[in-house]
Amino acid sequence: MEQSSADAAPAAADGLGLHAGVEGATPAFAQVWGDTVDLAHLAWSIVLGIAISVGAFVSGKAVLSHFVSDPAIARAYAMLIGLGGCLAAGALCAVLFRPKRIVVEHAVDDADRLEVLERLAEERGGIGSLVDLPPSAVAELKELGLFELFASYEVSSKTARAGEH
Repeated sequence: MEQSSADAAPAAADGLGLHAGVEGATPAFAQVWGDTVDLAHLAWSIVLGIAISVGAFVSGKAVLSHFVSDPAIARAYAMLIGLGGCLAAGALCAVLFRPKRIVVEHAVDDADRLEVLERLAEERGGIGSLVDLPPSAVAELKELGLFELFASYEVSSKTARAGEH
């Protein structure tokens, strides 16, 4: 699976008119917590989140102050209502501002898998050996259909090392 933020511009148009700047302009993207976001949508999400959660807190506090005699208890319950407002704002923003990433799936063949194993072997510590794995890890590799791939790579790498010496 690949993730591309450069190709995400056409998918970002949502018809809401919430993009900053000139109509039809390409939105600005950024990486936030490993995900691609439209900065204008992020700003609107923050504004909506603050408005809805603070509004829920203030209105909850006003309503509860008439029903609860202790102001501290009313404030505590109002905070819970404000947290509910945060959740509602998150749900609203999730509906208004769809994800900007484009996921492209492609078939992976054995050559691609061997290339990944070679890259892993070059890293510090290498891949290790299948005999060192606990039985649960071996079972998981077999379940995923990767045990044979690792075993063949291990045999081929041992053969290549023996040929070097």
